[in-house]
Amino acid sequence: MALEDTLRSLREFDVNDLDFDNVGSWPMAVKGLVWAALVIAVLIGGYYYHIEDLQLELANAQAKEVKLKKDFEAKAFQAANLEAYRQQMAEMEESFGALVSQLPSDTEVPGLLEDITNKGLLNGLDIASIDLQKESAKEFYVELPIAINASGSYHDLGAFISGMAGLPRIVTLHDFQITTEKNNANKLDMKIIAKTYRYKDGDA
Repeated sequence: MALEDTLRSLREFDVNDLDFDNVGSWPMAVKGLVWAALVIAVLIGGYYYHIEDLQLELANAQAKEVKLKKDFEAKAFQAANLEAYRQQMAEMEESFGALVSQLPSDTEVPGLLEDITNKGLLNGLDIASIDLQKESAKEFYVELPIAINASGSYHDLGAFISGMAGLPRIVTLHDFQITTEKNNANKLDMKIIAKTYRYKDGDA
């Protein structure tokens, strides 16, 4: 009977009859609905103003945990391979030392010029000039261009270029210019820039 009375009172209820100055006179069913709505509103408000922040903090903590796990795995892997890394470092230092030894020092440049001249003469070239250009300092090394002007046959020039690659010091070749002589088509004039390098020490 109580349920039927409640349903009847809800059906007969007119919202215009509500007296907000006398809430106690409202039907019990209306009071229950209002209280239920207030409880739901409080729960929703509490979620958005408190629980949601906690969930965001939890998500941030979980993301941080994943990152820390990855960092730990990476460091554990590095620690497990530390000896191998040290061996690789020693090998790299040895290789670097070998490369640096191939870079001429200031005192070795005259000998390098002599080697270049001999390569040209041995391969039948006429060396017109070999001129040192201005040094160019880079981050870790100093670049020394050498302008070479020589002439000879096609095969002589090819043999000279091949011989340059076999020098004991690092020499790279740039800016080829090859022209034929007017009176002798079989003889070629070659202008080329050979660049050698030296290690840039602290005072370079």
